[in-house]
Amino acid sequence: MNTPTATLLISCPDQRGLVAKIANFIYTYGGNIIHADQHTDFAAGLFLTRIEWQLEGFNLPRDLIAPAFNAIAQPLEAKWELHFSDTVPRIAIWVSKQDHCLFDLIWRQRAKEFTAEIPLILSNHSNLKDVAKQFNIDYHYIPINKENKQEQEAKQLELLQQYKIDLVVLAKYMQILSQEFIVQFPHVINIHHSFLPAFVGANPYHKAFERGVKIIGATAHYVTADLDAGPIIEQDVVRVSHRDEVEDLIRKGKDLERIVLARAVRSHLQNRVLVYGNRTVVFE
Repeated sequence: MNTPTATLLISCPDQRGLVAKIANFIYTYGGNIIHADQHTDFAAGLFLTRIEWQLEGFNLPRDLIAPAFNAIAQPLEAKWELHFSDTVPRIAIWVSKQDHCLFDLIWRQRAKEFTAEIPLILSNHSNLKDVAKQFNIDYHYIPINKENKQEQEAKQLELLQQYKIDLVVLAKYMQILSQEFIVQFPHVINIHHSFLPAFVGANPYHKAFERGVKIIGATAHYVTADLDAGPIIEQDVVRVSHRDEVEDLIRKGKDLERIVLARAVRSHLQNRVLVYGNRTVVFE
């Protein structure tokens, strides 16, 4: 789409007439809906929807859309987000020593597979500084240990504010974020080396090899205070066999991590993920 659009992500208690009320709001101001998807979680009693419309010809200024829709949303007890397609999000990629997800995200951004700016790479190691230099991205090395964690996380938060970051992507960043950090900056996506929860801790592929697994997986999820227990955005698997050595599992696992993380980041940036409780609906 060359013309800008607006997108509403909405969740509210399920009731009759919701689709009509939301669509009528857009129709009233002359909007043309181009994408609409919905899901009802009957167990939770929730209606969830994503609706996108063209701003061209929409007879309501952007700054008035949110207050106008809020008048409709409040009686419905709705939680909602409003996004505009021509707003370019700013991503900070956090890494440790592994570079495969970092390179992949930079390549996809440069290839315009998703729309975002990457002004900042942050790491607890200095190993990947040359990668940042190669792509003209600012690199900040902030080592962390048990003694200085609170102080260093404060520096990280300052950098996120300084660079006006909208989303942090943990691209194999091998540190646990504190609950205090997540409260102050909740927009964080992580990539995990398996279907969660499984083979936690160090050397997961060695553990998988010892168990003789037949598939390995990767999981991308939002980060919460509960370690590796946040809402899952994307997962995938690949088959392995008795002929595969540990090195083969690592290679295949890295391929999966690249793909799964990229899918999750793209879905988030395209405003296709709606979180409710500890679950997500990803509108394709």
